This record gives sequence, C-alpha cells and structure tokens, in this order.
Amino acid sequence: MIEEIGRRARIASYALRQSTGAARQGALLAMSEGLTAAGASVLEANAADMTQAGDEGITGALMDRLRLDEARIAAMAAGLRSVAALPDPVGRETGGWSLYNGVRLHRVRVPLGVVAVIYEARPNVTADAAGLCIRSGNAVILRGSSYALRSNLAIAGAMRDSLSRAGLPGDGVQLLEDTSRDGAKALMQATEWVDLLVPRGGPGLIAAVQADATVPTVIDGAGNCHVYVDAGADLDKALQIVVNAKVQRPGVCNAAETLLVHEAVAERFVAEAARALMAGGVELRGDERSLELVPEMIPATEADWATEYLDLIMAVRVVPDLETAIEHVRRYGTGHTEAILTEDRVAADRFVGAIDTAVVAVNVSTRFTDGEEFGFGAEIGNSTQKLHVRGPMGLESLTSERYVLYGDGQVR
Repeated sequence: MIEEIGRRARIASYALRQSTGAARQGALLAMSEGLTAAGASVLEANAADMTQAGDEGITGALMDRLRLDEARIAAMAAGLRSVAALPDPVGRETGGWSLYNGVRLHRVRVPLGVVAVIYEARPNVTADAAGLCIRSGNAVILRGSSYALRSNLAIAGAMRDSLSRAGLPGDGVQLLEDTSRDGAKALMQATEWVDLLVPRGGPGLIAAVQADATVPTVIDGAGNCHVYVDAGADLDKALQIVVNAKVQRPGVCNAAETLLVHEAVAERFVAEAARALMAGGVELRGDERSLELVPEMIPATEADWATEYLDLIMAVRVVPDLETAIEHVRRYGTGHTEAILTEDRVAADRFVGAIDTAVVAVNVSTRFTDGEEFGFGAEIGNSTQKLHVRGPMGLESLTSERYVLYGDGQVR
C-alpha cells in the first residue's frame, strides 16, 4: 500500500511543483467550499468515531481533540481560505548576485516534494495539513489514528474531490487507511517517496519516530510549558495570563503546565491565582512554599515538574529568584514555549536570552504559539527541534531553497 500511495504522491508532486500560485490558491478555495458542502457527512462520520472512542474508554483531552462540530468545521474551512490568501512562497527569490565570471546566481524557494504527516485524534489536522501542503506545492500523505479514521476519510475525500475539480491532481492528498503500527513504520521508512515526515502526537508516537524513521523528520514535540511570574510583574495582568494559559484549552501543547512565582510576590499572588485556577476546575500540585500559602494544593512530586498534563492540572513552585526560574525551565522544559511576566526589562531580556526554546513570550499567554495566531493561516506542526525549522510550521517551512545559475558558456 505504501508503495502505491507513495508512487502516486510522487507523480502528483511533479504536477503541483509546476503549477502556478494562482492555480494552487484556487484549489484551496475549492477545498474550503468542498469541506463546507461535505459538513453533514463529516459530522456523521465524526459521531461514529466519537461513539467508538467512548466505547473504548477514551475520555478527556483526547476526546476533545477528536470532537468536531459545525463551528470547528467552519474554522477548518476558514483556515483553508486564510492559507489561500497568504503570499505564495514557491519561486520567491531570497537572494541573488553575479559571480566573478559573469554567471548570475539566484537563490529561490521550492517545494519539498512529498510530505507525510502522522497524527493522532485530531481530524482538523487533515484539512490543515492538506491545505498547507497544496498551497506550498507539495503532495501530502496523511496517516491519522484509528479513533478518527471515519472523520479523516470524509475530510480527505472532500479535499481530493475539490482538488480534481480545480484541475490539480487529487492524489496530491492521500490518506493512509492502515492505522496499524506496521503501517506507520512503513511510512516512516518510505525513503523513496517521502521527503519530510512530521509526527504530531504524544510521547509514544515521537519515540517511535525517533527509533524507526529513516526519512527526514521534523519533531512536533511535547509542550511542558512554564509561566514565570517575576518580582517585577504587573500582578493583575499576570493573573489573567496565567488563567488563560492553563484554562482556555488545557488539552493542547501550548497550554501552561507549571507556574513559577518569585518569592517577592508569592504572598500576594499565589493564593489569588490558586483561587482563580481552581474556580476554572484546575487541580494544583505545589511545592512546600506553595502549600504553606494554599493548603488545598496537592504536594507536588518530582514527576509533576516533568509532566505535560494536557489536562486541568498545574504544578506550582515558588522560586527565590529569576536564575532559579531559568534553571527550572532549562531542566524540565521541552523546548516549546516559555513565558515570563514582568515589567522589568532587564529581567525580561535575561529570560529571553537564557531560555533556548522555539518560542519565548514576555507578558503574553503561551496559548499564542500557534500558526494561525502567528499569521500562517494554519500550521502543519510546531517544531521543537532546531533543523530545518523551529516553532509553528507554515507555508515557508514546507519549502527549501535551491540555487539557479544563468550563464553564457562559462566553464571552470
């Protein structure tokens, strides 16, 4: 199956590579319309997936990711239109100069070719990944989880039909129906067909990719994100940001998992923040000082500092200074998003310079680490590694650069 899907994807990638930006833009608009028109069938498929997932004991954040409704389908369609409206990265010249012998050199952006995405119970990724790949001139092979198979088939079918109607190859979007581990491993090792693999999922999926993949990968890693409330923080702003970072949508990778508070403001801030968080349903797990301030907290263990909860749970620690906060983040952070809340520019600059992470935020919620929020229309993943991209991955991240030489008979 991988051989056949890969071969068809490669052939489609040749046509997409040579298509015009206007043609790919039109295709995304057609995909948006097609998804909207297929809304009822997508919801019917999703309802069946939700029933099966519930029967298999799936709850909490995973069910939230799996669930679709009319608003989420509308958001997916709007995301496709947003990506369509973005500047075309393909063919963009990023540099150019003449060599000593008169040869003219141009550095331009080109599609990667065939992108594979392995993801878990997030059917919205099917539309987001398809839109980003087609707009950037790439074919895409999608492999979702068994929990979302019916939803993914309905969405991918709408994408394929829309591509064909728009005059581009429907095989530019393909869904691997084999959701077994063997199927995933085969895709991870399809070196003849896959130019880049983006895994989007939990620690188990990431570990499997790191162990088994032979194709190039960009890791969409865990988000053990921290919010540090500094001695110089505006505590009213800080309260709003902390609650938003944890409560607004706890089951995603940019939600905050640990709250660090400078001891100089702990007595004024920790109890107030705890009341607001607990009112939002958050279970708090605190260090010794935090427990003194809020006895209702559960004592934190070493494992709590390293856990990406993806749930209404938050670890809380009071730290003596900025440097201790930095050391905590360095030890337990996963390279996703870290935030400092402070009006002290020196402290902010120290934190920004010291924390080596894909996104660092000053006086803003970690929840803004998102391709749509960054103006990318959508994202195919959020890279926590350093090559070839880092942070939310939009259109430009799905291209690379090459050099085109123009001469007049020069030889070396």
